[in-house]
Amino acid sequence: MAADVEGAQGGGELIQPRAPASDAKALSDARPAPRPVPSACARCSLRKQTAFTAFSAHELTFMESFRVGETHLRAGEVLYHEGDALDLFYTAKSGQGARYKYLTNGDRQLVNFVFPGDTIGLQGVLEDAAACTVAAASDMVFCTFRRTRLNELFTHSPDRGFALVWISAAEEHFLSEIIAALGQRTAQQRMAWALLKIHRRLSDLGLAQGDAVPFPFRQRDLADALGLSLVHTNKTLAGLRAHAQWQDGMLTLSNRPALSEIAMLPHDQPPPRPLL
Repeated sequence: MAADVEGAQGGGELIQPRAPASDAKALSDARPAPRPVPSACARCSLRKQTAFTAFSAHELTFMESFRVGETHLRAGEVLYHEGDALDLFYTAKSGQGARYKYLTNGDRQLVNFVFPGDTIGLQGVLEDAAACTVAAASDMVFCTFRRTRLNELFTHSPDRGFALVWISAAEEHFLSEIIAALGQRTAQQRMAWALLKIHRRLSDLGLAQGDAVPFPFRQRDLADALGLSLVHTNKTLAGLRAHAQWQDGMLTLSNRPALSEIAMLPHDQPPPRPLL
């Protein structure tokens, strides 16, 4: 798998995956197998973050039995490809990656980034095939769940079932934000909006080191996500350098109020989100 997407930890550029194959079942055999990890939910560092809603004792016990284990990826490896038939879905526990579409002409479109706490693969387990490819930009760990047990989630832990619905609704909401950003914001406004969103999200996960957070991608990936050319992205980042700096896999914001004004983005704190 590592040969499909190249990238080094701390700055791995996500490049072309292989084209979706017609035999999705054959592709599933190559995916990384989950490793059993006992009592992982009780020790999960994500649950300690205020960015997520709390688990009750019952929910914690249920999730311990609901999870299959952990799936580990090295930087540059693919979790699953567009077109794969999925019997597992995942919550990112650590590391960063991306989801992207592979086009028939050989190009690819980065759909969005994958950060700790994100649940992915739901669309693939509910439909016939995964709509996107997921690859790691840094070393990643995923909590892994099995599709055949989804009914148990709603039957035995309704609050976690609601969390799954909330996560799906949040995807739709974020898509509307992306469309608004691409359609109505200038290149500078888009860039400021994206840097603020990314920095705030990673800071809320406890990953901040002073004013800096890890963001192990390259300008090409951010350009792709924002619908800009690489040259335009470079110039736009240079124009915002007084407020934000991104180098060596670290994103530093030195003037949030100025970026918020440019991005037309309120400086309020988002509410806690459910964690699966």
